Formats: sequence, C-alpha cells, structure tokens
Amino acid sequence: MSSSNIQKNYDVVIVGGGHNGLIAACYLTKAGRSVLVLERQDKVGGAVVSEQLFPGIEAKLSVYAYLVGMLPPKIISDLDLNFQFRQRNPASFSPFEKNGKHQGLLISNESEIVTEHSFKQLTGNLEEYQSYLKFHQLQKSLGKHIWPSLLEPMQTRDEIKNRFQTEEEKLAWQLFIEQPLGVAIEEFFQSDLVRGLVFTDGTIGTFTHPHDSSLKQNRTFLYHIIANGTGDWCVPVGGMGKLTEELVAQCKKNRVEILNHAEVTKIEPNEGQATVKFQHNNQESYVSGRYVLVNLAPKKLSQLLSGYNPPNDPKDEGSFIKINMVLRKLPRLKADYDPVEAFTGTFHVNEGYQNIIDSYKMACEGVIPEHPPGEFYCHSLTDDSILSPSLRAEGYQTLTLFGLEMPYSLFVKDNETEKQKVLERYLNGVNQYLLDPIEDCIARDENGQLCVDVATPVDVEREVGIPTGHVFHQSLSWPFVESEEERGMWGVEIGFDNIFLCGSGAKRGGCVSGIPGHNAAMKIIGG
Repeated sequence: MSSSNIQKNYDVVIVGGGHNGLIAACYLTKAGRSVLVLERQDKVGGAVVSEQLFPGIEAKLSVYAYLVGMLPPKIISDLDLNFQFRQRNPASFSPFEKNGKHQGLLISNESEIVTEHSFKQLTGNLEEYQSYLKFHQLQKSLGKHIWPSLLEPMQTRDEIKNRFQTEEEKLAWQLFIEQPLGVAIEEFFQSDLVRGLVFTDGTIGTFTHPHDSSLKQNRTFLYHIIANGTGDWCVPVGGMGKLTEELVAQCKKNRVEILNHAEVTKIEPNEGQATVKFQHNNQESYVSGRYVLVNLAPKKLSQLLSGYNPPNDPKDEGSFIKINMVLRKLPRLKADYDPVEAFTGTFHVNEGYQNIIDSYKMACEGVIPEHPPGEFYCHSLTDDSILSPSLRAEGYQTLTLFGLEMPYSLFVKDNETEKQKVLERYLNGVNQYLLDPIEDCIARDENGQLCVDVATPVDVEREVGIPTGHVFHQSLSWPFVESEEERGMWGVEIGFDNIFLCGSGAKRGGCVSGIPGHNAAMKIIGG
C-alpha cells in the first residue's frame, strides 16, 4: 500500500502493527469503523513473528515471544482466528545432582504419581510435595477470580479483593498481592531448587528479586500463574508467527488498511480528532483520526505526544536473553531420563533460588552472572509443523532458551562481546547435566555456521523499537485500580480524550495476550 492511496481521515488510526494493534483493528472494523494501521517495519507482528533464521535450515522459529498463556479464547473466537495451542507434558524438568548422582525434578501435567515420586527423590520425603500442592491450589484462586476480569472495565482493588471470600482465598490474596513474593516462597518451601522453580514466574522478563519492595515480582508472577485461568503456558501450533498471519488475514477480510515503512514522528491532539505525522519512503505525510490508538511503549509515546509523561523509572529496563537454536538431535542426559521427556516442558538450568538472587546482585553491579539462570524448551517436540518434512525425518529439533536477570544495562556498552560471553555460560550451564555436549548436537547451516541466534534487550530495542528491549514495555501493572476515579475505565486511558494505549504498556498489558488491543477497541466502541 502507498501513502498516496490512503485517505486523510479515518475513524481510528493505530500506531504500531504488533498483535495488539491488529486485534484492536479487527474489533473496530467489525464494529463498522474505518481503520488505518501505521507500521514502521516492512511487516507487521512486532515481537510475535516466526522466521527461518538459518540459511538452508527450513525451521520457522518464534524469534521473540514463544509461548501462549494470556491470549483469551474469547478473542480467538470473536475474531474467528484459526489459531491453536497445545499443552506441554511434562510441564518442567529441573536437573540436579544428589550424593554424586544426577537426577531430575519432573513435574507432570497428567500424572500426580510421577510428580510425587520426583519430589520424594529430591527431598527424601513428601513434605515439600504437599507444600507444592497447597501453594498451587492457592494460585488457582487468583486465576479463578482475576482472569475473568481482564476483558471487563477496570475494578478497584477492594472490588477484586472482595471476590476472595473463603479463608484459603483470603490467604492467597495476602500471600501474592500484599507482601513480597519471597515471603511466601520461603515460608512454604525448604528446597532451594523448588524455591527457585516457583520464583522464576516472578522474574521472567523482569529485573527483580524475591523481596523487592515495589512488588513488581508479584505482578509478574500474577500474570504468569493466572494464564487462561489455569496458569498453563502452551505451544502455539505453527509458531508465534501463525497468530500474526491469522490476524493479517482477518484485517484483509475486514478491510483494515495497513501502511508499512511508516515511521510516526508526531501525534497532535486536536478537538474532535488527532493528527498523526509520519515519514513514508522519505516523504513527510499526515493522517487524521477521530481516535488514535498507540501500540508503542509509553516511553516511546512520550517522544511523540507533547504533554504525555509516563512514569520514568531508570531501573525499569528490559531483562532477558533469548537464544534460538536448531539441533541435529537432542542431547542425552546424565540423569536417567529420556531427553524427549526432559526437553518437552521447561528445562530449568541454574534456577536455584539462591543462584537467582546472586545473579541479580551481580547484574546490579554491572557484571554478567557467573552461573546465569535460564530455561530451555523444545517447541518441535509438541508441534513439529515448524520443521520441514526433511528435517522432521532426520530427527532435527528446535531449542529455545529464555534467560533471567539479564538487564539491558549489561549489554548497552558492548552488546556483541557480552552476548557471546552469556552464550558460552548458558551452554556450559546446560552441559553440566548432559552426556552429549550441546555444541555437538547443534546443526550447522548451509554456510557451515552453528544454528544459534542470540537476542539481548539491546537487539530487541534496535530491531523491534521497544525502549531498553522491555518485553512488557514497562513494569506490569496490577489488574485493578486504586482510585474510584479510574473505576470503569479500560486501563488504556492516558489523559487525552481521543488518544489511548493499546499495547503492552496499558494496564493489564504484557505478554502475548491481545487484552490491551481488545480493551482499547471496547473503549472506542463503547464510547
């Protein structure tokens, strides 16, 4: 599409063609609104994309986002998306060494007997397993009461709290909402391995520690454990790019107009409309909309919209490392487990509780953690459709690692040197549990290069345009508001009558959820 073909006025102009922007566009056009999406890159999808990363290796990898948990089935149904996801089983595997023997904590999604036996191997009794069951039951009450509210107008803290009526539910509220997550973890569990396993949900994509007084670890934990009301994080069939493909198809069907290579330079609110200025093919242009939805990080929006001043916490930075690999074969383990069983779910490496804390402290001092915590998983064991038939026949697999306590500030001075150092430490970390060194299992592309791609927050900032590479755009918010004035809002409002957020930086944003896109559309449709 050319800028010369667009109209000068639309009902809604959407800045940013990530999945939330596309979801908002679909809802709005289905409601009869005219919509233009402006996207600075040559394709839409943002961080929700799949690509063939390695020359000659026909594997479509989820480059950035990789699992689905927060995308409500209602959105899939409302927009008629042909998008499916599958549960992983087992859920996770945490290797450990005890009395000179390599073993593993295997948590099954199907067999309580398997999980119970594995806990007993780790601790020698069932007390830790019983605590784990109780803790998990408390988590369920959060999903039960909070998940259904995410596609509704905002409610106050007290209104949400009042949904928690039983003694067990009230305890869950106290443990997970009112006090640092580390208090509950240390009260319930004695095993350092189990403590770390539980805490990982509080530090995925967030630079924090168990006793952070800001409670951002609690908010991160909350969004991970309420996923679809159950806490299940599933494999997207066809990869994350399949979601974007489906949204683009629906946009075409509903006559959403999309302009790529459109770099927005300014948003000017006017009475009854707003003007969006942008560059396209090195030419200045503009378009007006009755409403403007912004699918950008709040920090980025503040550079485009005069008078908008979001919170500016210098400590709120992207924190992760993403490593995508293609393997010729899965490595054998030193523990007596089938590698298929170990790598289907989340394979935890160096994620003991104390090591996560130590890694946080090292990163605070500007030092790459000595034993960086991270988690591997193999998409293709649950969904091999992302591999070509020939790769499937030869036994190839994909392998993804998401690393914790890896803030933007560690990489900003010398990104290439530091990420190679991190890669080496992660490979060493997993090798301590393998009979076959991981390097011997990694495939080589047609140029003879190892099929390994490393992305840091600096890379994501450059490639996706998210300041400091923050995967949630900014620290996640509570799924409720503190004031009566905000009650009934949709969590997308920023103080302007016709300009709203529709991305992860909105309240109840973050993760691949589509929730901010839905809620921004409802703000307009209902208004």
